[in-house]
Amino acid sequence: MGIFDKGVEKTRRGFFERLSRAVVGKSKVDDDTLDAIEEALVATDMGVDTTLKIIDNLEERVSRDKYVSFEELVSLLRDEIAELLHVDSARETEAFDFSKKPYVVMVVGVNGVGKTTTIGKLASRLRREGKKVVLGAADTFRAAAVDQLSIWAERAGADIVRQPMGSDPASVAYDTVKSAVAKNADVVLVDTAGRLHNRVDLMNELTKIRNVMRKVVPDAPHEVLLVLDGSTGQNAFHQAKEFSKATDVTALAVTKLDGTAKGGVVIGIVDQFRIPVKFIGIGEGIDDLKTFDRKEFVNSLFSNDDIRK
Repeated sequence: MGIFDKGVEKTRRGFFERLSRAVVGKSKVDDDTLDAIEEALVATDMGVDTTLKIIDNLEERVSRDKYVSFEELVSLLRDEIAELLHVDSARETEAFDFSKKPYVVMVVGVNGVGKTTTIGKLASRLRREGKKVVLGAADTFRAAAVDQLSIWAERAGADIVRQPMGSDPASVAYDTVKSAVAKNADVVLVDTAGRLHNRVDLMNELTKIRNVMRKVVPDAPHEVLLVLDGSTGQNAFHQAKEFSKATDVTALAVTKLDGTAKGGVVIGIVDQFRIPVKFIGIGEGIDDLKTFDRKEFVNSLFSNDDIRK
């Protein structure tokens, strides 16, 4: 069983049910089949633009190569989706570049997407790998966020820098990076506030956090990780758009995929924003945050178990 099978099971089953209905009894791929495939892709919340890109390419290849069988059609879809998930080989390597020390990660995302939990799981994983980790509780507007991060820090065996509620988030970020340098830490994970009601405020706050961290580590942050809730579908597209405008998002972590049939949102967001997925959340457990591997993800999405169901 692949590591992503659990995470994409609902998406896979829903997609193949629609796909099977689209091709049953057909001896060739016609316009009706392509329309049905289009509906199946849209239903996974892949997004209209990405879906149309796939359909156009399928149409072209079917007319040129005369593919007819269901297996061949599935193979074509698999190839198309794998290609859409390919952003940049250099950015698809191991999660973090530990040659930079401390490696500073600014974590962004709206409230409720699992941002703080993702940081906690990342910290636990890095600690198991023998890395020294410092967490920064810069979401100072929510007591719950700071308390939750403190619990994760204790559980993971990571250090945490926090200040009283309502403190300047940039001040917390500055102290966090300074502490990490003093302790010779390997990784810094800075939690930030998830308010999206005013993009100007968001942009100003994130820019300020970046600027103060650079006073300590000139090229910080090395990664801006946007956490998205995969189960929110098109809402995740909106969040990716807004945060991309507010700051230079370099990677994605997609959570809660195991609970939704709309896992196609991962493909659509990568295609539309050209930002690689680094991590994927496929459950509630501390070990259920996995490094994203596009080939394994596509293989799970097109698992042979469902192709003939």
